[in-house]
Amino acid sequence: MTLPPGECGGLDFSQLTKRASDEGLAVRGGFHPQSDDLRTLLPHFPSAETVVLLGLTGSDQWRRFESSRELLDGLPDPLDRWSRRIIGGLAREFDGRDFYPTGTPAISFQRLATRCEPVHSSPIGILIHPRWGLWHAYRGALVFERRLELPPPEAKPSPCVSCASRPCLDACPVSAFTPHGFDSERCIRHVESEAGVECRERGCLARRACPVAPDAQYLPAQSRFHMAAFLRAAGDRR
Repeated sequence: MTLPPGECGGLDFSQLTKRASDEGLAVRGGFHPQSDDLRTLLPHFPSAETVVLLGLTGSDQWRRFESSRELLDGLPDPLDRWSRRIIGGLAREFDGRDFYPTGTPAISFQRLATRCEPVHSSPIGILIHPRWGLWHAYRGALVFERRLELPPPEAKPSPCVSCASRPCLDACPVSAFTPHGFDSERCIRHVESEAGVECRERGCLARRACPVAPDAQYLPAQSRFHMAAFLRAAGDRR
């Protein structure tokens, strides 16, 4: 159900959250940009008053995507195409503009995320969420030239602070997470090899070793999809 013509100006955050959920995406929070944000983070949107982030949480939205025409048509980049169809539709419905982690304009979604919800950098580089752990993703964002009333921002510490053992760093069979950063080539060689079938079929062992939010871990088909996409992207960069 869409809003009647002319009512977009009365949009509130709860309406947007419900519509996104109806379409198969989660609203991941929002913020009101300040002048520094407009200059450094959102230079392409100088009149932005509200930014809302959308994405995936655990496997909650996976089955909606799994039955989508984009996944079933066999064409490249189904998740990107699905995300753009859904988020672009919401932008048109609510008189906003949409943008994405890939393509132009190039905007740091990790920086956006830290403004929208209590996420923190993890030892393996992925943003960790206190509820979703490492099992979440950002698919796009909406920007509005009007101010939406947003829920108060949460301030929660990183779950990694109280994790003394940090099993994520020891779980990688080829020690791809080094003091100098992520060795992607070492990871790719392993995942593509016969020895990498566990990572290839069920997802990154380091990610799965994280003790936060085990109930939110991706479904096997979801993990295979993302790992295959990771390997294709790596092949394109070579």
